[in-house]
Amino acid sequence: MKKIILPTLLFFFLLNTSAQQNREKIKALKISFITEKLDLTEQEAQKFWPIYNNYYKATSKIRHEDIRDIRREIKKDISTLTDKRAKELITKLNDVEIALHKQRIELSSKLLKIMPPKKIILLKIAEDDFKRKMLERYKNKERQR
Repeated sequence: MKKIILPTLLFFFLLNTSAQQNREKIKALKISFITEKLDLTEQEAQKFWPIYNNYYKATSKIRHEDIRDIRREIKKDISTLTDKRAKELITKLNDVEIALHKQRIELSSKLLKIMPPKKIILLKIAEDDFKRKMLERYKNKERQR
């Protein structure tokens, strides 16, 4: 039994470590991509990154915890979901979307104090471009397999 447990634990540890490294690599690529696209001055960068990182943490929590919990419940119970519960879940999803929107508005408001409005628009474009490039990379890797 011990011979099975140790390799299994090692496998899950390595899998978790690999996933963490991938997340860190993607985060570093995103930082580099955004910095290049926005052409931030040193002074702008010093003020921008703490604000953006706080925004990213808040929205990540919403996306990865709140939305994931709602989706998990929907998938688990879709065949037995009552109309009442479905309506409650729709309300929850709407509340989460509103929270994400409020975070975006708050980000824009804070960034307007430290950088030109054009760079805030460029940020949105850069984020969208980065997501698109990462999705293309993923699709290409899947095709190669």
